[in-house]
Amino acid sequence: MQYTIHQLIFFFFVYSFLGWIFDMTAEAIRYGKVANRGFLNGPLCVHYGIIMIVVLLDINDLWEHPLYQLITCMVIVFVTEYVSGAMLKKITGRRFWDYSHLKFNIGGYTCAFSIIGWGLAAAATAWLIHPLVCIIYALIPLSIIKILEIAAIVIFLIDLFVTAATMLKWHFSGGIYGNVAKTLEKTKIHLGQKTFQWVSKRMYKAFPELEGQEKNDEVGFGKTKDRVFAKGLCFDKLVWIFFVSALLGDWVETVFVWLTAGEFMSRSSLLYGTFSIVWGLGGALATALLYPVKDKNPLIIFAGGFVLGGVYEYSCSVFTEYVFGTVFWDYSHLPYNINGRVNLLFCVYWGVAAIAWVKLIYPAASFLLEKIPPVAGKIMTWIIVVFMVLNMAVSGAAISRYVSRKSGVEASTPIEHLCDSIYSDKFIERIYPNMRIQ
Repeated sequence: MQYTIHQLIFFFFVYSFLGWIFDMTAEAIRYGKVANRGFLNGPLCVHYGIIMIVVLLDINDLWEHPLYQLITCMVIVFVTEYVSGAMLKKITGRRFWDYSHLKFNIGGYTCAFSIIGWGLAAAATAWLIHPLVCIIYALIPLSIIKILEIAAIVIFLIDLFVTAATMLKWHFSGGIYGNVAKTLEKTKIHLGQKTFQWVSKRMYKAFPELEGQEKNDEVGFGKTKDRVFAKGLCFDKLVWIFFVSALLGDWVETVFVWLTAGEFMSRSSLLYGTFSIVWGLGGALATALLYPVKDKNPLIIFAGGFVLGGVYEYSCSVFTEYVFGTVFWDYSHLPYNINGRVNLLFCVYWGVAAIAWVKLIYPAASFLLEKIPPVAGKIMTWIIVVFMVLNMAVSGAAISRYVSRKSGVEASTPIEHLCDSIYSDKFIERIYPNMRIQ
């Protein structure tokens, strides 16, 4: 996928703004107050925009190799974070971030934790958020894009000049430059306050006991009292069970196929990450439906897993065939199968898995989940939800377009053109080697 200069300018400003919003949200949670992020007067964190432009250009020829994209993102984060941190320190005389207190840091400008974390974030942004940004760009007339970009560049250059003049202690009359800078600063403060108000509302709704506590730099909004994260059977716990089950289920299937067929192949349901949605939903549904009988005789749990697992697997097969026009598994070659969608042997596996899950795995998993700090657990839960929803949306669009492409249907919408340029037949067939078009 080749980018035009207008696309790159658009992406720069979008990701600079989104990066500023992210920083403001993170700082609001961390310190419990409005924090001024970014060295410009306007609501932009330009290092996010620079990093994403470099990332998009460098990984442009690597869309069929997500692992290489991830490694590239980590290298880019390392170089950009170190160079920009050092340059800002040299120009302004102060640090905008400092990792000196963390292990494996380099000059305090970057560290292993930051490289891995921001590398993953950059890759996830390119995989899951960037397609949406591209679609939005495609829907806006180019003439309007050009006008907006010219205005944004002029305002950005004025802001950059005023900021540099202030830092270098140049003396100049305010005029239009000062007025633009003040307007941008007011806009930034207003958006920052709105962001903080939204974060406060969400925090107090999730943890009412924080409202009466004094905010401070050490603990942000404060500390939760007598709170246990994901206690009992709740939404948060089911989200984590779905996530972990999807991850482990894919690994189990991969090892099982390797041991039985001697072939190492992808068993993932999604384009990014080793996740099996069938196992993820199965784990969450099994927990919700079998939780009431967790103290019953194992035979009752086995029967529940046998029946529920069989019905669930059959339903998933029907759903994927009717929605995507594809078949992801076929048991027609096995005895006692029903329309190739499910078979007796695998129903027995579901029953045994139900006993193992309810009696052994779930209690241990529940114990570990409830040890997660409540605020961090809540934030991570919603990160998982957003990540998985976007991953499923992108994967669904790519599969749907693959089926249409194989049927000879030409691309006609921005989404279809994007899928054709990024997700080739070779890439889709490597992720889903057993997929057959009906």
